[in-house]
Amino acid sequence: MNWLAKINLKTLTERLGLLKSALFLLALIMLCLFVGYRTGNYYHNFQVNTLIQQKSRLDSLSIEQARQIDKINTLEIELAVEKLANKHAQATLKNMEEQHYQVKKQLAFYEKVMAPEKEINGLIIDNVKISARLSSNNYNFQVTLVQQLLKKRYAKGYIELDIIGSLHNKPSQIKLEEISTLIKKDLSFVFKYFQVIEGSFTLPEGFIPEKIQISAVLTKNRWQKHQILTKSIPWILE
Repeated sequence: MNWLAKINLKTLTERLGLLKSALFLLALIMLCLFVGYRTGNYYHNFQVNTLIQQKSRLDSLSIEQARQIDKINTLEIELAVEKLANKHAQATLKNMEEQHYQVKKQLAFYEKVMAPEKEINGLIIDNVKISARLSSNNYNFQVTLVQQLLKKRYAKGYIELDIIGSLHNKPSQIKLEEISTLIKKDLSFVFKYFQVIEGSFTLPEGFIPEKIQISAVLTKNRWQKHQILTKSIPWILE
């Protein structure tokens, strides 16, 4: 760029003459204007393309946002419907539980009248549940005892549980104490309204259970005499 610094208007005029110098300067100005125009036009096109791309991206984002809003609205509607259905189901379930309780209450009354052997001193074996554990031949049991007398005293005693079925194709009856670590204290009850007794046991290999026999044994004291209430149910897992 040293040669450019050495050029001055006086020297240029002396060497080329006035006309040629003017034409040279005019050409130089036109060249600068052309280069500036082309450069400006390039950056203008670049900015226009950039704006078009940004607008296209913005439109895509707007469409995606609208789609997501529609999806959220749909999910909110589904959630509201599900909550309403769940609320209705809970109300229905509560109503069914109340009806079930009333039916059991009436059934217990008629059983007391028609089949007094199914209760002693107002005590009944209300429910028995058997459920399988993860280990093979291992089961949980749950026995619910209920006292129905209006003027209730504490019922005291214990339960006995026998599993009736077949072992190696022969009839067999197994007592709970033979297949469980539970002791008599674990099977005892003392209650005024109801009590749940639960535990677990392991059936021997090859034993096929058919039914369960539960006995509620009332021990003798000053308020009750020694009595035994027995109930048998089929072997059905919960």
